[in-house]
Amino acid sequence: MSQAKVIVVGNEKGGAGKSTIAIHVATALLHGGAKVATLDLDVRQQSMGHFFAHRRAWLDANGAVAPTPLEFPLPPELAKAPDADALAQFEEAFGRAAEQADFVLIDTPGSDTAIGRAAHGLADLIVTPMNDSFVDFDMLGVVDPVSLELKRPSLYSETVWNSRKTRAVATGKSIDWVVLRNRLAPTEARNRKRLDERVQALSRRVGFRVGPGLRDRVIYRELFPFGLTIADLSPTIRPVAMSLQHVAARQELRALMGALGLSGLAGDELLAAQ
Repeated sequence: MSQAKVIVVGNEKGGAGKSTIAIHVATALLHGGAKVATLDLDVRQQSMGHFFAHRRAWLDANGAVAPTPLEFPLPPELAKAPDADALAQFEEAFGRAAEQADFVLIDTPGSDTAIGRAAHGLADLIVTPMNDSFVDFDMLGVVDPVSLELKRPSLYSETVWNSRKTRAVATGKSIDWVVLRNRLAPTEARNRKRLDERVQALSRRVGFRVGPGLRDRVIYRELFPFGLTIADLSPTIRPVAMSLQHVAARQELRALMGALGLSGLAGDELLAAQ
């Protein structure tokens, strides 16, 4: 099996922006010339799978060319399958993906599942987006309701901690973990400061790095139905009118890839302002 780098985008909470992060990381790597395989473990919703289906359809309809990943879809019935059957199908798909790609990018569901836990145990890099809210932070750490001081790690942090221990014992390798502050609100400075302090305290306690995510920009939502991201926009691929927002969005994607340690592998010329 090749030494494919495994990137898992995870958080046991829906609406944190996992699929948005996953598709942007995937397309940036593709434009850098990497061979990327994708596995969408949210077999019911399949946001990442739908995105790349839209991409192929739009490119074909418009006679345009852009890189696409190797996809290894899992059947929707897997959501109701016994854990042993689900794990067997996931492991088979993952094995094929790892043999053929430089990167295997796995988008996980916003809940605790057997295949989600298995994916975390295979990761070289875990990427956890969280919204600028104590609601999202609750999946990472528990705070005192009176003082707001950090009390202990929460459910998802324990999942990652256990995955790290298992991986270290089995292979001697460590798992890098990056928490992305996603969809930052332009206001509520006091709440953000409180949240910043708790995130930093938890990062020291359980060992993750903190990086910038993506703001809630219209351009990201506009491009999704076409299966495109800001990295795809070029003189020949422009399904929406260009604006200064696109320049800022490209800069965000560059910062995101840098925080993940992937900036040298992305298509920097395509992420530059155009």
